Amino acid sequence: MKLWGGRFAGGTHPVMEKFGRSLASDSRLVTYDLRACLAHVTMLTEVGVISAADSATLKAALEAMLADPQPDGDHEDIHSWVEAELAARVGPLASSIRVGRSRNDLVVTDFRLWTKDQVRRSQAMVRLLQSALLEQARAHPDTYLPGYTHLQRAQPVLLAHHLLAHFWSLERDHGRLERVYDEADCCALGAGALAGSSWPIRPERTAELLGFSRHFDNSLDAVSDRDFAVEYLAAAALCGVHLSRLAEELVLWTTPEFGFATLDDAWATGSSLMPQKKNPDPAELVRGRSGRLIGHLMSLLATLKALPLAYNRDLQEDKPPVFEA
Repeated sequence: MKLWGGRFAGGTHPVMEKFGRSLASDSRLVTYDLRACLAHVTMLTEVGVISAADSATLKAALEAMLADPQPDGDHEDIHSWVEAELAARVGPLASSIRVGRSRNDLVVTDFRLWTKDQVRRSQAMVRLLQSALLEQARAHPDTYLPGYTHLQRAQPVLLAHHLLAHFWSLERDHGRLERVYDEADCCALGAGALAGSSWPIRPERTAELLGFSRHFDNSLDAVSDRDFAVEYLAAAALCGVHLSRLAEELVLWTTPEFGFATLDDAWATGSSLMPQKKNPDPAELVRGRSGRLIGHLMSLLATLKALPLAYNRDLQEDKPPVFEA
């Protein structure tokens, strides 16, 4: 199902259709897209654009889809799938959800909702690691080890003091993520394709229904802005740097040369040739994958660096690096 047409008399080339599809990636946004549709229908009903009866029909179908979302098929994107599935349930009434709205303001709203949730999940994971560091620090209150500069022995320090150094770098990561949440906490619905809408919509009401603290100030900026995604990747990349440092120390400390720690068998691997080996694969993978976080940040910055206002199809490439991060 295409959500566009107008001047086009001929069909799209199959290669072009396949090249332009993003459903495989942005299907992650399905619950957010459905929530945004529900909020939009509620607002349109409140301002008198959609009747109460039609609203009830649309909401019942959208809520059923939300209970068991199964995006599939050859649809161009998640928005196309939602409307096609809705049309299969309620017929032509499905097109009502497009009143006063564009895919441009919808997709960035979906993306912001996803980012807000992911920030909270990331913060929870940071807290789990901090708790583990605190647990180890409390378990070893009197354990000393060499402190290093230039990777040369320098001064003795408490193991607890060393572990808490990692705790505080993670605390800064948690704070950075909180600032990302605030940046993402702005609803773009109502900005339209780029210039708002002539329908009597209430963007502030849609923002409220979706749990945003505020709505956009400028429609052009609203559909173009991906600062929140860049800032999420920057926070993730810096957190990755901190995790890489911790992982590097685990790799060093578990070598026979250092001998400060021993990995549990459940968190190590062996060698197919050398039976004496006990390899710190999890730490090495953390160290290696942290580099990908830096790459994702650079990828998105490179995508955004020369885009004119407002929406451009290049922005289809904004989500994969953030999703993987």
